[in-house]
This record gives sequence, C-alpha cells and structure tokens, in this order.
Amino acid sequence: MRIARRAERIEPFYVMEVAKAASDLARDVARSDRPMVFLNIGEPDFTAPPLVREAAERAIRAGATQYTHATGLDALRERISGWYRQRFGLDVPAARIVVTAGASAALQLACLALIEAGDQVLMPDPSYPCNRHFVSAAEGEAVLVPTTAADRFQLSAAAVEANWNERTRGVLLASPSNPTGTSIEPDELKRIHQVVRARGGITLIDEIYLGLSYEERFGHSALALGEDVISVNSFSKYFNMTGWRLGWLVAPTELVPVLERLAQNLFICPSTVAQQAALACFEPDSIAEYEQRRAQFKARRDWFIPALDELGLPVPVAPDGAFYAWADCSHWCQALGVPGSWELAFQIMDKAHVAVTPGRDFGSADTRRFIRFSTASSMAQLEEAVRRLREMAP
Repeated sequence: MRIARRAERIEPFYVMEVAKAASDLARDVARSDRPMVFLNIGEPDFTAPPLVREAAERAIRAGATQYTHATGLDALRERISGWYRQRFGLDVPAARIVVTAGASAALQLACLALIEAGDQVLMPDPSYPCNRHFVSAAEGEAVLVPTTAADRFQLSAAAVEANWNERTRGVLLASPSNPTGTSIEPDELKRIHQVVRARGGITLIDEIYLGLSYEERFGHSALALGEDVISVNSFSKYFNMTGWRLGWLVAPTELVPVLERLAQNLFICPSTVAQQAALACFEPDSIAEYEQRRAQFKARRDWFIPALDELGLPVPVAPDGAFYAWADCSHWCQALGVPGSWELAFQIMDKAHVAVTPGRDFGSADTRRFIRFSTASSMAQLEEAVRRLREMAP
C-alpha cells in the first residue's frame, strides 16, 4: 500500500511510545510492592468536578445529544467570553470564539486556514511535538529555533527577526509551554507580536495551560495584544476534562467563517455532551474547585522542583505554569554510562519503576540532556517517585 508523503513526515509521538512501554512493564510489576509511578503523561489526576459530571448526565437523560453548530453551542461561546472578562479583564466577543474537538482540532483548523504549501512557521526548540505536526499536515514547514534557559526556552523577538525570511508565515508559540512549564515574558511577547505584525504574519499561540499560571505577571492572555492574535485553549488542563475532547480558539472576526466552513466539513461539530457538560465549568462552585486544584498543582511544583535539584536533576528555569519539570539529566547520564535521556528514561523505568518522558520528542536543541517530569500526579505519587529516584541516584 502506498502511504502519502504527508503521513510519512509525521514522526511517532514518542511520549506515547514510552507510555506504552511503561504500561507493558506496569502489568508485569502490578502485583509487586513497587507498582509503576507514572510521571510521564501530562494529564491531571483530577477529573471533571461534580457539577460538570451532573450536567453531562442531565444532557444524556434529556436527549440533548444531537449536532450543534460547527462553531459550538452559543451558550458555551458566551460562557467562554464571560470567563475572559472575569478572569483576564478582556472583552472577547462570543462571535470570535470557535468551540472545537479539543485544542488539537483548533490547531488543525487554524493551520489549514492560514498555511499554504511551503510556508514556514517559527517555533521554539524545545516545544510540544504535535504542534509542529499540525503545521506539517497543512503542507507547511515547522522551523524549530534553538532556545536556552536564558530565553526561558521561549522564542525572543530577536530570534524571530533573525530567522524570518520570504517563506515565513508566522510563529506558533506556547505560554505556558509544554515541556518546560515556562511562559514568555509579557514585554517580550509584545515585541514578538510587533515583529510578526510588521511583516504581515500570524501570531498563533497555544494557551491551554494559561489557567494554570502561578505568577501574576504571566497569568495574562496574549489576546490583550490585539484582535489579530489567534489563541488556542482547551478544557483539558485547567478544567480537568481531558477525555472529553473539547477546546476552543479565538480568532479575528474575518477568519471565523473560514474556520466554520472547515469545521463543518472535517468535524461537523464538537461533542454535544461534552459541550453541555462544559457549561457547568463556569459556575462559581466549579471555578472555586478549579482554583483549589490550581493551588494543589502549585504546591506540588514547589515541593518537587527542589527535590529534583537535590537529586542532581536540576531544573534550569523554574516552571511558572502547567505541571511539568524540564530537568537536566546530563550528570545522571554521565554517571550511569548512558548516552542520553532516551536511554536513561528506560533505565529509570526498569530500575525505579518510575515512568518519565525523555527530551527526544520535543526537538533537537540539546534535548538529549533533558527529561520531562509531569507533576500532574498526586503528592503521594511524587514523594514515592523521589524516594525511588534517590535510591538509584548516582
């Protein structure tokens, strides 16, 4: 069978490949006194809160399960608009909001609407691998620009200027970022957008972890920079609805009909039950629950990062959001005689029964030196993981 070249260009999602290996090993050790501790997947251990689950049950009992508009329920778009107003002080009209089948669908729609074959999109290295594959699937080319701890592992305006050429279409950013949990400094983000705008490009920003910002100066949406910014968001992370597959994007008014046309053909509509449930995300009791959970995620970060430093797995830039730790494992690799984080991840999995994610997925700019830990697991799980890592520490 002949496989399309666009499919061949998509590399495996190594996070999931490692997860499969961890699951296989976990079955073997399930009956032992050291079951696998999973710190590899970025999925909150919290599930949807009670009001959300109850709303889904009501929708099913009432038979409210038929197609919605391709852009989502009007009521949900209004609720999201209200959240921007309440949380960020922004006036984001519901008409600019397109509800999607997860943030992945939002990114796919944006890329298909805006990227021509051969267009280049600048992204930081390291960054979330699927984002570059959305660009590739639209026949574009993701250009990974190496970053360092001094850059907070984020693009700078100077780097955007230096790498811009006649084929560059724009930038795809993430703030806070996966895998680093770092955000772009607000003034730097403003400068980046000014560079992009001056060249007639697009600023597309993944803000799916924005609700999980822990420092006031970073807890602001890029939408404040102007209506030409395109922001992608999700109900998966802050709202704890990972398997419900629901997200949204905010786009310039003139782009919405284009996105709607694409969504009609590619997805018809997002899950109706998920949308009905998500209406309850914005109830005061639900928001209070989410804020308590955000405080718990912050407490996990505050405990886990120093623990990694003590183990010889330093985190060069403290994460200010999300639930990740991008740890330098070069000392461990050298001491244990392994070439890089890929091999080290499997050794940790085998010896300590702790599943972690090697840097390989996230780019090539020195990523062999890094391992990503997810702090989305409970404090008890994090403490157990640290105890086991301390036992095998070189």
